[in-house]
Amino acid sequence: MIPLARPLIGDEERQAVDDVLRSGMIAQGPEVASFESEFGLHVADRHCVAVNSGTSALHLALLALGIGPGDEVIVPSFTFAATGNSVALTGATPVFADIELETYCLDPDAAQAAITERTAAIMPVHLYGHPAQMGRLRELADKHSLALIEDAAQAHLAAIDGRPVGAWGDIAGFSFYPTKNMTTGEGGMVTTSDPQLARRVQLLRNQGMEQRYLNELVGLNNRMTDIQAAIGRVQLTRLPDWTKARQRNAEFLTDHLEGVGTPVIRDGYEHVFHQYTIRVEQGRDSLVTALQDMGVGCAVYYPTPTHELPSFGLSLDLPNTRTAAQQVLSLPVHPSLTEAELETIATSVNKAVEELSA
Repeated sequence: MIPLARPLIGDEERQAVDDVLRSGMIAQGPEVASFESEFGLHVADRHCVAVNSGTSALHLALLALGIGPGDEVIVPSFTFAATGNSVALTGATPVFADIELETYCLDPDAAQAAITERTAAIMPVHLYGHPAQMGRLRELADKHSLALIEDAAQAHLAAIDGRPVGAWGDIAGFSFYPTKNMTTGEGGMVTTSDPQLARRVQLLRNQGMEQRYLNELVGLNNRMTDIQAAIGRVQLTRLPDWTKARQRNAEFLTDHLEGVGTPVIRDGYEHVFHQYTIRVEQGRDSLVTALQDMGVGCAVYYPTPTHELPSFGLSLDLPNTRTAAQQVLSLPVHPSLTEAELETIATSVNKAVEELSA
């Protein structure tokens, strides 16, 4: 089976972890501080605060902005549930809006239509590694005096006109889950240009305190460990080359696949292909079964829109979201794929599509 994702952990990461264990400083410490500083170089030198997950990054970003009960936050429904969950956990209400079918990202027109007097923020997702339309969303947020929060969990090093994601909104959250483009095992990062917001996130992740036993506000325990940060520092040095490999692999698949809709990349946008996602207008689930039988790992992200999950249970008319949930299928694109594996993926997809269409 060619795996859909393959975390790349090598001897350097193992050595980095051993060094931390020998140091005796295992909790949040100097490795976390160094990781934050080094990650900042990839988000236009913004302030960075490392936390224990991508969900925590979004949750703390919202809390730092003061978002809570009575507020609404506009989010796409076609994404992982953590986006909506992070809003709901603050006591605010996630307002689910439709996506652009070409990129699967939040539609600025749909976001505009969803604004009410209770709207406090817009939180687009750079889904699959393609940036949302941040220029239009920034203008929309500014026009209505709303916070703009980037869910960049899947988009490390993605950019628009050379400006990286994580450097467009008031605040942003990244994820370092094992299947992401880089990993710390579990972990996340908050980025912001506002030093006061950064400090609030720092307090919130650490029980509300900067000095021990001097709690300034009610906080959480969302710290990253030095073990995680040590892994992340090594992974970060490899991320640019891994990203180029993902982009090359995506280009190969786009050039060789037939009978399916391949990913769109907007002019001036840099797609980092956390997922290589195709659209299959008819027989998507049958194609999944056929590819798995052929030894090609694949998966549907996401078969159920967030608003329809039992946790939210809403009935909304989001036509592009519905279409995407019925038609998308993600194929392997990770940087460790060999040329032979790429050829196998393309040949298998083309063969299965042809047989299912017969």
